[in-house]
Amino acid sequence: MYKWSLYIKFIVVALIFLGCSSDDDAQSDSIKVESVITLGGSNNESGQSIIATNDGGYAILGYTQSSDFDITDKQNDSFDYWVIKFNAQNDIIWNKTYGGSADDRGRSILQTLDGGYAILGHSFSNDGDVTENFGLQDYWLAKLDASGNMLWQKSFGYQGADSGLSVIQTSDSGYFISGILDVTASGGQGNTSRTNNRHAGGDYWALKLDAQGELEWSQYFGGNFTDIPESAVQTEDNGYIIVGGSDSNDTDISNNIGSYDFWVIKISSSGELVWEKSFGGDQIDEARAIVKSNDGNYVIAGDTRSSDNDISSNNGAADLWLIKISPNGNLLWEKTIGGSSFDVARALVKTQDNGYLLAGSSRSNDIDVSENKGQNDAWVVKVDDNGSLEWERTIGGSNIDFAYGVAELNDESVVAVGDTTSDDGDVIENKGFKDLLVIKLN
Repeated sequence: MYKWSLYIKFIVVALIFLGCSSDDDAQSDSIKVESVITLGGSNNESGQSIIATNDGGYAILGYTQSSDFDITDKQNDSFDYWVIKFNAQNDIIWNKTYGGSADDRGRSILQTLDGGYAILGHSFSNDGDVTENFGLQDYWLAKLDASGNMLWQKSFGYQGADSGLSVIQTSDSGYFISGILDVTASGGQGNTSRTNNRHAGGDYWALKLDAQGELEWSQYFGGNFTDIPESAVQTEDNGYIIVGGSDSNDTDISNNIGSYDFWVIKISSSGELVWEKSFGGDQIDEARAIVKSNDGNYVIAGDTRSSDNDISSNNGAADLWLIKISPNGNLLWEKTIGGSSFDVARALVKTQDNGYLLAGSSRSNDIDVSENKGQNDAWVVKVDDNGSLEWERTIGGSNIDFAYGVAELNDESVVAVGDTTSDDGDVIENKGFKDLLVIKLN
């Protein structure tokens, strides 16, 4: 009787295990690539950022060099910001370009509390839509209404190459923008409340603006080498956490681990440095995105080439690396996802089931990556709230395909955006050298 009891228990456990595996497999198999479209003209286009909008649709920010085919309001071949608004049925309801006669490229978009949009990137122009340029390259922020009409625009910068990378709307209806300050070219300018001449190269540059885009304060953080901030969130105490990559080991950086680290800083509501932490190993590790988790902690995504210190495993040349930290910057867990080649994350959003969507690119076709269509593929990944892989999809052709942004829509479908030089495989058409790529999964 005892042996039969064990045997029955074994069968029950096996059936439960098989049932769970089947559910996981069914979830993975149910995610299909619904559509892959390219947008652009005869030159170069790219989609850099995407947001789900209140009407169930989505909006994309990128840049365009073309003045033909899908670009209808542009007369020259300089780069301009390009915004495309889709409805819930995936129809384009408007698309507009913004900029001047020089090189202007959009990087980050958000939907504002009034239903309009804020768009941030960099600009070399001082004409057209851009009324000021303070040097070689400036942050350029524009506020749009719900139909894409420009309400106001602001430039921020000094004599060097200053580039806006992330914009968020703050709890007081203002804006927090961050990116790279060329401290060497600015001569140390860029701080409103402190002076530190030990900085050099590119630093994290954080600016707090009011609701009309007027500067309230600005501060920069970093060391004597290269510090690139990619993403930021506002914290419960109205401070900010900024994430990126740093290869500095001095000034504001107290514990450089390897070549480049995830460098995470917490600043107060007035821009004072509260704490800073480095995460990584002895190789190149760069953070690209941060979101607040459902439990009050923070999840950060990027990529790693390391296999030591904070990185418990490495599947190949570079892996997607996902970490969770506490509000005080303590490492709670970390996960690597990828194959034997180069796999990276460029975007991260929280999903309605409290998991996470990531977008990036992959050159692998093994381990965690199911397929490679050729060279770099656009790569979309879904993980649960513990960072465990639920499903992943590669999309592309025989040439180079990247994803830079991802969004979950109200109906739980997924849209990723990037660029492609392919004209085969999943990519039906290429209109120029590089097209903006839109991928819908459901």
